[in-house]
Amino acid sequence: MRLVLASQSPSRRAILRSAGVEPVLHPAHVDEEALRASLPPQASPAEVVCALAKAKAEAVAPSYPGEVVVGCDSMLLLDGQLQGKPHTEEETVRRWRAQAGRTAELLTGHCVIGPRGQSVVDSTRTAVSFAQAEEDDIAAYAATGEPWGCAGAFTLEALGGWFIDRIEGDPSSVIGLSLPFVRRALYSFGLTVSDFWES
Repeated sequence: MRLVLASQSPSRRAILRSAGVEPVLHPAHVDEEALRASLPPQASPAEVVCALAKAKAEAVAPSYPGEVVVGCDSMLLLDGQLQGKPHTEEETVRRWRAQAGRTAELLTGHCVIGPRGQSVVDSTRTAVSFAQAEEDDIAAYAATGEPWGCAGAFTLEALGGWFIDRIEGDPSSVIGLSLPFVRRALYSFGLTVSDFWES
């Protein structure tokens, strides 16, 4: 049995690889904006990231019967607004000017589909305290392109780690995939984590 990651995120892959699992990578092609627009206006931030994670896992699962499929989606909650990937240097600078010196919540939705089609869907929340970064560092970090494809315009495990003062919660979830969450899902399916370790 294999673990299939419905993502092309190098960070999520790295988390699993460092934890002994070589995932099958099958990026899900989901229209995230259309899906968000289809949700009721009163949907909570947690419901939004869970809906996106579920859509990704369900898009990929039919291709892998009898396997475990994991879908994830992360967003930063700041001032009551969910923020995804900045995609550009300019937007990265704007985001960092808004979040520098502040604490926000990184929400990661997870959907784990088991080998018999059962699923576990929920979100994790981790408080992230951003450094009061200097303007020159903000500009230099944005220019690297590293944070453009990252929820909240930052990484914890690479250059962005310089500008994160503290986290409270699950560090792997901040990087994009909660190992404790996936472990609990596997246990609920009657599986163990070590079933997926590379021998």
